[in-house]
Amino acid sequence: MEKINKIFRMIKFEHSVFALPFAFMSAFLAEKKVPGIEKILLILLAMVSARSTAMAFNRLVDLRFDKKNPRTIHWVLSRGELTQTFVKAFIIVSALIFFLAAYFLNLTCFVLSPVAMFIILTYSLSKRFTFLTHFYLGLALSLAPMGAWLAITEQFAFAPILLSAAVMFWTAGFDIIYATQDISFDQQYNLHSIPVRFGIKKALLFSSLCHLTMIVLLGSLSFVSHLGLYYLLGIISTALFLLWQHRIVKPSDLSKVNEAFFTANGLLSVFLLLFTMIDIIVK
Repeated sequence: MEKINKIFRMIKFEHSVFALPFAFMSAFLAEKKVPGIEKILLILLAMVSARSTAMAFNRLVDLRFDKKNPRTIHWVLSRGELTQTFVKAFIIVSALIFFLAAYFLNLTCFVLSPVAMFIILTYSLSKRFTFLTHFYLGLALSLAPMGAWLAITEQFAFAPILLSAAVMFWTAGFDIIYATQDISFDQQYNLHSIPVRFGIKKALLFSSLCHLTMIVLLGSLSFVSHLGLYYLLGIISTALFLLWQHRIVKPSDLSKVNEAFFTANGLLSVFLLLFTMIDIIVK
């Protein structure tokens, strides 16, 4: 149990609440009703295994930085609570579980699974090369709703593209906020981010624009998917949670970044899923 706890802490398992609700939301929209339990479980397995692979890989390739960063120096791998050999084995097993889940979902998901794996793994390297790393992370998380849609329909469509784009801008927005904590460290070690490139004040403005774009995209989805009042309430709740995180994080006060990052965004995704489910079920 102790090792499992260390694994959960390494991959920050509780952060699964960010993208997972959007995957289920997409599955509901694709099915236009509650999906079958087998599909739900396979989507859940694919999501958790993909995220576990990506997070463990991120911890491994960033270890030399995490051991020096005051914010991450006490993380599981930085402290040597798990060996690098164990983490490498964990990455391989998690990736195999992801490919297996994709195989049992359908052929389309299985064929595209290596592409998805490539994207979610290479995000970890993007901050070494570009300040647009936040959008690369957004692209990685945006695969969740697109993958869930393909799991149900095996076909691309405009609705999941809109939802995936919304997730991308949402993720980029909150990751920009999160990156403000590391601006000094990133500057020292030549790591790239929007806060490093433009400063904290402009970075928070970029974050606001990303989140405004998310709301526009979610609004567009309501027309494309013919959603109703309950979904509209979901958009309103999303806007309120976004407003909350932008109210509590200021250029002169970054003390509540973690509250904005985890609490606000975790609640945002869950509430939007619930309102969307209600909208679909009551029709």
